[in-house]
Amino acid sequence: MASSTTSSSSSSSSSWSSKQNKMFENALTVYDKDSPDRWQKLARAVGGKTADEVKRHYEMLVEDVHNIETGKVPLPNYSKHYSYNNNFVDEEQRQSLFHF
Repeated sequence: MASSTTSSSSSSSSSWSSKQNKMFENALTVYDKDSPDRWQKLARAVGGKTADEVKRHYEMLVEDVHNIETGKVPLPNYSKHYSYNNNFVDEEQRQSLFHF
C-alpha cells in the first residue's frame, strides 16, 4: 500500500510547473524547518500538491544541492557573452552598458 503512494507521489512530484517551483521557493522562505505543519503549509502555498509531494520535492532539492556542493554535478561552463535587448554582447560591452 505504501509503495503505491510513494510511486504515485514520485510521478506527480516530477511534474512541477515553473510557477509551482517559484511558489515553492518563496514559501520555503516563510516556513522554515521549525514551522508547525510545515509540509501542509508549503503544499497550500504551492497549490495542486500534497504535503507528501512537497516534502519529496524538498528532499530532492536538498539532494541536488548536496550533489552540486560535493562536486558530483559539474557546474555549467557559462560563456562570457550576455544578452541585452535580445542582442548578444561580450563582457566589455556589458560593463559599459551597466557602468561596472
